[in-house]
Amino acid sequence: MQPQPAVPETPEDATGGPSGVVASAGATERSEEVPAEGWTALPETVRERIAELAAAAVGKLPVADVPRQLRPVAKFAPAKRAKLGGTALLTALGESSQFRVAVTEWLRDHRKDALDPNAPDSVAAAAAAVLLGEAGAAGRVRLVAKNAEETALRAERDAALARNQRLETELAQLREELREAKEIAGGARGERDAEVEKLLKRLREQGVQLRQAKDAVAEAHARLESGGAESAEEIKALKAQLERERQRVATERARAEKAVTDAEIARQSAREARQADEVRLGLLLDTIEGAVGGLRRELSVSARGQRPADMVRGATSGLGAGGKIQDVTALDRHLALPNVHLIVDGYNVTKTGYPELALSDQRDRLIHQLSALAARTSAEVTVVFDGAGVLSVPAAVPRGVRVLFSERGVLADDVIRSLVAAEPPGRPMVVASTDRAVADSVRGKGAHPVPSAVLVSRLSRV
Repeated sequence: MQPQPAVPETPEDATGGPSGVVASAGATERSEEVPAEGWTALPETVRERIAELAAAAVGKLPVADVPRQLRPVAKFAPAKRAKLGGTALLTALGESSQFRVAVTEWLRDHRKDALDPNAPDSVAAAAAAVLLGEAGAAGRVRLVAKNAEETALRAERDAALARNQRLETELAQLREELREAKEIAGGARGERDAEVEKLLKRLREQGVQLRQAKDAVAEAHARLESGGAESAEEIKALKAQLERERQRVATERARAEKAVTDAEIARQSAREARQADEVRLGLLLDTIEGAVGGLRRELSVSARGQRPADMVRGATSGLGAGGKIQDVTALDRHLALPNVHLIVDGYNVTKTGYPELALSDQRDRLIHQLSALAARTSAEVTVVFDGAGVLSVPAAVPRGVRVLFSERGVLADDVIRSLVAAEPPGRPMVVASTDRAVADSVRGKGAHPVPSAVLVSRLSRV
């Protein structure tokens, strides 16, 4: 409910007019000064109307007529003055008669309709009466308050009616849901009773079966107790015999598995040895045949047998050790030999030719260059890299190149020596490495060492 207006009745002074008046042009009545708290206690709609009118006037009044506390408000935009400075405007109207007269005079000059106490709008009429200080202002304010109260009561009544209607609708829905739930519960109760009857029937049947089983167990116990001693001895003997048979079968099985394993190992070893011998023999024959034919063609030597000088003892031709290859021309001659095997010390060559690349890029570049060289020379090519620190091994390599990585704890140099030792005597072999220890060791096996720089030069022309 809105508070009652605090606008006092305006008593007359000795001259017959309202006391505490200030003369204004064209004024027919005089207003009593209203306390500041009376202005702020007016109904909200009246306060908003008066604040709107004062906000429109304060921006146009001379600075001298505007109280000091309202001068910042006068600088606001017109739309914000009443909203942000409404309370200050009402307080100033109550405290300063000069400001109130100035506002009234401005409204008479620019908004004459705003000062009509007989306006159809009760709020506008009450605001005009309060500003003009009329004797009937309090009654008009009370009328506005009463109208506001009635409006609020009507709104509350309408809200209560709507809420009541909504509750009645929800109650009807709940009653319908309750009826459906009762029907479902009745159906479920019937099904439950039928199921309970079934369960009771099954329970009775199982009780009969349980009594029969108990009778059978009691009979079995009786029979067992009567022949318990004999059965115990017989069971003990059978267990002992069974344990002996298990041990014998386990022993025979172990012997059989060992014999099978030994036989399989022997067959596998014999098969591998036979395959290795066959491969070595075939490769040796091919190497010898190709080397002889190639050397004869290269050297234009006719096929002749030994001469008396070849039979002299105490001298050797030095062909058991491989000669060192010094340049690209000599390398090409050796790679042209039939069935030649080129073995490359991978990182030794890549760090000589292109050390600025990453290790994986070095490997890829060398492998592709060796593939092209193998395609041109028909040589067997094997490249060996140290396996330590290698994170990813290539899944596929170009045709014609065998790529090997040494295992953990094994050096690539040792793998190269093993490759040379695995070849049959007489097969031409070329080992590319600047490692002197590797070169000296493979020369003793008949291989021809070539510096890595010479191979890099040859690969750059592929």
